[in-house]
Amino acid sequence: MPSHLARFGFTDNARTEAMTGPDGLRLWDAAARKPVDDDAVAVLDSLYFAADPDLALFQLHRLFEAAGEEVRTAIIEDKAVRRRLIGVLGVSATLGDLLVANPDEWRELQGEQNKRPAGYATRDVSTVPLLRSAYRRELLRIVAADLTGAADVEVTMQRLTELADATLVAALGIATGEKDVSGVCRLAVIAMGKCGGRELNYVSDVDVVFVAEPAAEGVDTETAMRAGSALAARMMEICGVVAWPVDAALRPEGSRGALVRTVASHLAYYHKWAKTWEFQALLKARPAAGDLTLGEEWLAALQPLIWSAAERPEAVDEVRAMRRRIIEAIPRDEVEREIKRGPGGLRDIEFAVQLLQLVHGRADESLRTPTTLAGLRALIEGGYVGLADGEALLRAYRFLRVVEHRLQLQRLRRTHTVPDDTSALRWLAHALGYRPSAARDAVESFRTEWVRHSGEVRRLHAKLFYRPLLEAVARVPSEQLRLTPDAARARLAALGFADPAGALRHLQSLTGGVSRTAAIQRQLLPALLSEFADAPEPDRGLLAYRQVSEKAGNTPWYLRLLRDEGPIAFRLARLLALSRYVTELLVHDPEALRLLADDTELVPRSAEVLTEGFAAAADRHDDPETAINAVRALRRRELFRIACADLLGLLDVEEVGTALSAVIDATLRATLGVTSSAVAPLPFAIIGMGRLGGHETSYPSDADVLFVYEAPPGMADDAASGVALTVAEELRRLLARPAPDPPLGVDADLRPEGRQGPLVRSLGAYQQYYARWSKVWEAQALLRARFVAGDAGLAARFLELADAKRYPAGGLTRDQIQEIRRLKARVDSERLPRGADPTTHTKLGRGGLADVEWTVQLLQLHHGAAVPALRTPRTLEALSAAEAAGLVDPADAAALKAAWRQASTVRNLLTLVRGRATDQLPRQGPDLAAAARVLGRGMEPQEFLDEYLRVARHGRQSTERVFNAI
Repeated sequence: MPSHLARFGFTDNARTEAMTGPDGLRLWDAAARKPVDDDAVAVLDSLYFAADPDLALFQLHRLFEAAGEEVRTAIIEDKAVRRRLIGVLGVSATLGDLLVANPDEWRELQGEQNKRPAGYATRDVSTVPLLRSAYRRELLRIVAADLTGAADVEVTMQRLTELADATLVAALGIATGEKDVSGVCRLAVIAMGKCGGRELNYVSDVDVVFVAEPAAEGVDTETAMRAGSALAARMMEICGVVAWPVDAALRPEGSRGALVRTVASHLAYYHKWAKTWEFQALLKARPAAGDLTLGEEWLAALQPLIWSAAERPEAVDEVRAMRRRIIEAIPRDEVEREIKRGPGGLRDIEFAVQLLQLVHGRADESLRTPTTLAGLRALIEGGYVGLADGEALLRAYRFLRVVEHRLQLQRLRRTHTVPDDTSALRWLAHALGYRPSAARDAVESFRTEWVRHSGEVRRLHAKLFYRPLLEAVARVPSEQLRLTPDAARARLAALGFADPAGALRHLQSLTGGVSRTAAIQRQLLPALLSEFADAPEPDRGLLAYRQVSEKAGNTPWYLRLLRDEGPIAFRLARLLALSRYVTELLVHDPEALRLLADDTELVPRSAEVLTEGFAAAADRHDDPETAINAVRALRRRELFRIACADLLGLLDVEEVGTALSAVIDATLRATLGVTSSAVAPLPFAIIGMGRLGGHETSYPSDADVLFVYEAPPGMADDAASGVALTVAEELRRLLARPAPDPPLGVDADLRPEGRQGPLVRSLGAYQQYYARWSKVWEAQALLRARFVAGDAGLAARFLELADAKRYPAGGLTRDQIQEIRRLKARVDSERLPRGADPTTHTKLGRGGLADVEWTVQLLQLHHGAAVPALRTPRTLEALSAAEAAGLVDPADAAALKAAWRQASTVRNLLTLVRGRATDQLPRQGPDLAAAARVLGRGMEPQEFLDEYLRVARHGRQSTERVFNAI
């Protein structure tokens, strides 16, 4: 092909020159190798922008031969006609053939296309041939407006639907003329599917349902139904000849059911037998032809059933299963190219919209529209779908529908599959308006946009379609979604709220007004109330939710996160209803809510990772107080992470202890880095003791520590002691000072001489004290000593010193064993708080922490020198080592482990529930109920209490056997 013609997009040289030459359209001067004039240039330029320039030219030449010079004159003189005609001829071989076969019909593309009234084409038609011609003429005008940009895809779908409605009306009129049933039967044609939704394709079956009633009192129903069936069947036959098949398979019982039914028969079926997908299909139902009054009566009668369908226990799962079956039915080699049924296709958008409509449309009538785009806009407006997500779906839906339309126009065949052939893809890209550029060709441009939209649809479909909120809202009866104040108070009382009037005030505060925030809260709260009601104190949960919402509700992400992101809303409701501790942390740090989106976010961080992050936060500030405020804020976030994971059952008690200890380790390391940087360099170490040393920290635990230093060469011991004291005191001050974040008490009472002794000591002083004055209980305390922060070498030397004391060669003397037994007896008799119940006190009660830990520590002191595996600060690890060494009977070891885990878990949980430290498990009340709910695996509170007492009793019995046998 010479380059001078190829630039207009033609590929067939000889045929192009023949059709544009003097014997053809007279557009091209072959001798001069250029267009004959400027008008010819305009026509050739229009041909270039056709989907297939060769096809457009070929069909235009054929039309010229059939219709004569008037066609050439029109395309030269009338730019609008030129664009419309060439657009149609270049995109659809079938429409081109129809125009050539009916050469006068090209004139339908003249004049103002969009000013003709709806139904213009199908008025005054009385025979099937006239209706067929009228349908074809109107379709031609719709296609031309679509291809030239005079009508966007929404207008095109609307016009196609109006054409379908008019065709149904005309076909029914012809059928009625042939079968006079006016005195026998009233017949309504209900549009379904895309026709019902006013979003019809160029080539699609038109889904309908027929409703009939006797036309007069004297006509029996059976006679009316026979007449209605005959009329409906003839109407379907006419439409099939004129335009497209009419499909009545969505009627009750499908193709096996009666073609025509009365309103009562439809109601009976939908009451008793209809499946969820049938109600989903009814979302798009609308009267389209025939007796519209009857159609409206039918639709009004079915409305209550449609908008209660989502309350079925299996409804949401059935809709999801239907979507999966549709995908599974696609041939494997077509699934990625299917723009309608495939993943990321139109069905994904439609099913997501319809499921949201079914669930939320029960209470919000603004969602009750049969049109996908209108429904999606209503969901956005009502806050059910985020603005950005909704806009992305709107764009994708419009894009995919345009692709679908272009695919169908080529041969006027129903198809939804993007071709994989290169030339067919190029045609499609051109039909969609893509043109080659310096950066990429048209096909690549189309593919890029298709992949982008498809990926967005897949992501958003999964986000909306599998939103946990849907199941929860669907479970709420429709009548409870919209209540009067009196009914709401009664409902709240029934749910177990102790102060229904106060709870109603909270609800009114959260949902009042017309803001988007209030709209989203109105979606969330019906489902969340059930979560609050399951808690021991529903009022507390709702109040906590209001507090958090008022703190974070004005931030754009907060309610969007609750509505859209996985299990966050229900996790939040559960946590707030159970835990004052979590509520207080979250009120001061609403951003932490994001951690609830994913279980991986609730995995505790290691001490090393935390240390790095805490130190980096401190390093960003020069002022020590500001630096430690940053560290404490991070510590608060980690406490929230651990508490949530604990309450949600993602951590066991040993993992909780390790995680909480790691947070304290990192906090002390970062704080020591800040305090020590302000004084002269000095070898200084923090030794963890007590529960911190054993990696068994609980939520209310202080940091039990010892401070040890060494005077560097050239520094006097007094000077070194002063520097070390400054570091220790400043560290304790910064971590305990008032601030929005939880303080961390640093307790050094386990140091030599207790509170009367120096806060800090040198390694030499410790060595001298332990050699000359220490008691057996101090050796017992050293069993948990481990390095936490500071100079690792100094800490190692301290722990070497401690080993000699805590693992004495030859074990304990008989007097030392008796001393420990006397101390334990004093703890049992004197340390238990006045009025405490010794059977349910988790720390000092029978079978509590003290029983197990003193037993294990006595074994460590007595056998640690001979059994290296006992040399661990962890209680359960040491107990396992004792069992392995034959020091404890396996049954006793199991009982002691169970008692320790139980007491530790309940102690932690009571702190989480109350928001403050407590060791006493109550025998009744909401705290016991909370413990039963979290830990009892479905037990009633009293049943849980009985289980606690049983485990504690066995733990106490094993303690007495092992402790007194050493």
